[in-house]
Amino acid sequence: MVDTVSPKPTACLALADGTVFYGHGFGATGRCVAELCFNTAMTGYQEIMTDPSYAGQVVTFTFPHIGNTGVTPEDDETADPVAAGMVVKWDPTLASNWRATEELKSWLTRTGRIAVGGIDTRRLTRAIRQQGAPHVAMEHNPDGNFDLEALVAAARAWPGLEGMDLAKDVTCAQSYRWDEMRWAWPDGYSRQEDPKHKVVAIDYGAKRNILRCLASAGCDVTVLPATATSEEVLAHNPDGVFLSNGPGDPAATGEYAVPMIKDILDKTDLPVFGICLGHQMLALALGAKTSKMNHGHHGANHPVKEHGTGKVEITSMNHGFAVDAQTLPEGVEETHISLFDGSNCGIRMKDRPVYSVQHHPEASPGPQDSFYLFERFADAMSARKA
Repeated sequence: MVDTVSPKPTACLALADGTVFYGHGFGATGRCVAELCFNTAMTGYQEIMTDPSYAGQVVTFTFPHIGNTGVTPEDDETADPVAAGMVVKWDPTLASNWRATEELKSWLTRTGRIAVGGIDTRRLTRAIRQQGAPHVAMEHNPDGNFDLEALVAAARAWPGLEGMDLAKDVTCAQSYRWDEMRWAWPDGYSRQEDPKHKVVAIDYGAKRNILRCLASAGCDVTVLPATATSEEVLAHNPDGVFLSNGPGDPAATGEYAVPMIKDILDKTDLPVFGICLGHQMLALALGAKTSKMNHGHHGANHPVKEHGTGKVEITSMNHGFAVDAQTLPEGVEETHISLFDGSNCGIRMKDRPVYSVQHHPEASPGPQDSFYLFERFADAMSARKA
């Protein structure tokens, strides 16, 4: 099957099953090979592209107006885009926003990320939902000459995210302190000058806004690399341990992360809080299992129900693996579920302040229904001290 658009296509998206989509290339030129997912968020394309959890993935945006607010360094979740590329319905228009400092096209070019517009994203999204997240090869060539056989072969040869440890690729190289708090009008970002709790955050691909939420909740945050040992964590004498979001297969990252978490749980009574990959790492450490999803959850409109209160929160999500709630051991209970498909979205130990969620309470982008989880973490640290 071949989709054609006019004028002459300058980009090509080839799926492993042989399906080819043509469009208009922008951003960097060249080729990338990755898993293809779709994101349904209406805002926050810059935060999505710079979210380390998207390593190894090309993102299809279902909302057509991508690029119209430009980009600003204030919205970066890490220094540069991490997602391999982007697919959009319409070519980006000129930016129209008072915060914009650069156009999306020039930003992608400067940071080496390939993008394609003019794609039937509705049809592409439907294919992902029905067949699962495909492996793809995407090429931007201004001459419009494409070796389709080579592109399809590259997509078929890509090994996929299962068994792939990507946290090591996106984690920090060395430890650092974080005290910047959430953005607020009119001052922007301010510093946490009176922290109440010392937190060690394990960086599996941490988003800056998660760290900002911790700082806003009264935490003095020290960030350690994904491979940090329990001895290195405890050397900071923390009041709590945070496990961050990140990309790849949790079982692969768990080879080195799970022993560290188990050691922390065995040796201390510290509060532990995990988000996204951190949620999956905690679940594995407690004895549960994870599995690859058909097409994952990627968007800012996902309803999640908390069992304890019956409250439904609209949340931001980004994950392609999930915790199997049927494998949770005795003493660990499910706290949240997705109302889209019933998949697990949260767990906690029944007798200790150790818990995690699959969704993203920092809401960047997304709704702010789940900010209370950071306050709950701070309260647990206060209770332990008392």
